[in-house]
Amino acid sequence: MTITLTCFEKSPDGGRGLARDTRVRWALEEVEQPYEVRGVSFPAMKQAEHLARQPFGQIPVFEEGEFTLFESGAIILHLAERYGGLLPPDAHARSRAIMWMFAALNSVENPILDLQTAKFAEGDKPWAAERMPLVVDRIKQRLALLQDHLGDSEWLDGEFSAGDLVMISVLQRVKPSGILNEFPKLAAYVARGEARPAYKRAYEAQYAYNNPEATA
Repeated sequence: MTITLTCFEKSPDGGRGLARDTRVRWALEEVEQPYEVRGVSFPAMKQAEHLARQPFGQIPVFEEGEFTLFESGAIILHLAERYGGLLPPDAHARSRAIMWMFAALNSVENPILDLQTAKFAEGDKPWAAERMPLVVDRIKQRLALLQDHLGDSEWLDGEFSAGDLVMISVLQRVKPSGILNEFPKLAAYVARGEARPAYKRAYEAQYAYNNPEATA
């Protein structure tokens, strides 16, 4: 059955890999599964057709026949479990890889998303300037602890896994702020992920979809 991935019709980042469909594209490339793309506009995301697939009106959405999943973490875990290659065979190592997926999406991504909220949704509030340093400090505290754990290791726990894929995807979201540059081991970790052939294919596909004129 054909896999269909629903994503932004036009990504806010211009197709530069920050939208959550990129991490699903990356997982699909890692497990070597072809897929088709369905673009959805912002108005259409709030219409009944899309809400039937994703009740919160977001992206991405994964469909394979009658089977539908939303939430990028759930989609990546499904792909890792079904096709192999993104979870270790050892049961304990497998559980740790899933643990790092949860850590990325909860302990690390939440303070990073708070920075975007502080900048774009709350930037015009009278208290915004006072709140911003607190938001940045929370991110730096989490990144410092993550960098301490990573140390000089190539990946979070042995071989590259779905845990690394999700964590690197989350860390990419803080790159535009410049904060990641303050944590050189994490910056190098992200660069290693971006150097993987599967990531390059995913990025190129997402960029080409959002910038057809550049690839025509």
